[in-house]
Amino acid sequence: MNLAITSGYVVPVDGDPIDGGTVLIQDGKITAVGRDVAVPEGTTVVDAAGGWVLPGFVEAHGHLGVYEEAEGWAGQDTNEMTDPNGARLRALDAINPADLAFGDALSGGVTTAVIKPGSGNPIGGQTVAIKCWGRSVDEMLLREPVSVKSALGENPKRVYGDQKKLPSTRQGVAAVIRDAFMKAQDYKAKRSAAESEGKPFDRDGTLEVLVRVLDGELPWCQHTHRADDIATALRLAGEFGYRLVINHGTEGHLLADTLAERNIPVIIGPLFTSRSKVELRHRSLRNPGILARAGVELAITTDHPVVPIHFLVHQATLAVKEGLDRDEALRSITVNPARIMGLDDRVGALRPGLDGDVVIWSGDPLDVMSRALKVFVSGREVYAYTEGEPVVADPYYRESSDR
Repeated sequence: MNLAITSGYVVPVDGDPIDGGTVLIQDGKITAVGRDVAVPEGTTVVDAAGGWVLPGFVEAHGHLGVYEEAEGWAGQDTNEMTDPNGARLRALDAINPADLAFGDALSGGVTTAVIKPGSGNPIGGQTVAIKCWGRSVDEMLLREPVSVKSALGENPKRVYGDQKKLPSTRQGVAAVIRDAFMKAQDYKAKRSAAESEGKPFDRDGTLEVLVRVLDGELPWCQHTHRADDIATALRLAGEFGYRLVINHGTEGHLLADTLAERNIPVIIGPLFTSRSKVELRHRSLRNPGILARAGVELAITTDHPVVPIHFLVHQATLAVKEGLDRDEALRSITVNPARIMGLDDRVGALRPGLDGDVVIWSGDPLDVMSRALKVFVSGREVYAYTEGEPVVADPYYRESSDR
């Protein structure tokens, strides 16, 4: 289906706003954005007059579908806390599209989410980028794997310390990661030698993934809050040469100049939480602004369900209140997370060639009184707010010809 969203205040994010603009979507892709866009005959036209038109938001670090809401134990598949090195694990294999959070995501203008394993293990597993609407995760799939999740600090030392096994200290957590990469280096050398000699080689799913990290194919998403743990993350990345992305970065502002100098992006958040543990003592809505002003590429995360996914934009709003540049706040939930996670060829802006993931807002989305009125994923309307009654399109009930 071809779609034209017309007459709205179009905010491409990576370009200047267009008052009275049009976004044309054909075969699921944006083909034109501008004020004088020719709309082909037979195109479905949606009048966005009086509204703001933006790209769907991108959540760079969430647990939708793997940490299901209102399901208790049955819906908890975030951490496989039986092996400190879970690089072979895939979040993709645990996502339930029926999780209530996906409907919430759409209501908050979030159309893409990077789903990650939890932080119970030093090496948690592979992450995946999906759209927030679909019958199965395979239909929702945007890209996988996107990165590998790792954790430093309190969580893994608590999990394995309670089991009286390695790692029970920060030393142990770092050692597990270091040992894993040393094994991956040796594995890569042995694999190359076997290939050159034409000999059979026993594959190892865990080490195969870590070799991809060493080769620069997959970034290393490092859960870390405290400044000393961020320093350890930088040290390990320097030793092994992989692409580091700081996740959470609660005390990242204390090392902002170092992070900027080394071009290490930070996915910061969640920002609406109490200081529930030592690592969060310096959590503050001022920190995103400090990082951005230092030149750090920044994305904001809810870490759903820690903060409900539809509050992503509200975190950006309050970060603006506490000093984050307004335009940078919008970039931190659109083009920045897309670029950090290697998805900017598909999502994060309104630009020809990208997916037709578009949200019509009642007003400025950084105004807490604004709401998402209509949400489109690949040009298909999947959410609408009408007469106070939000409606999410049911992905399980579609005409076969419309799939």
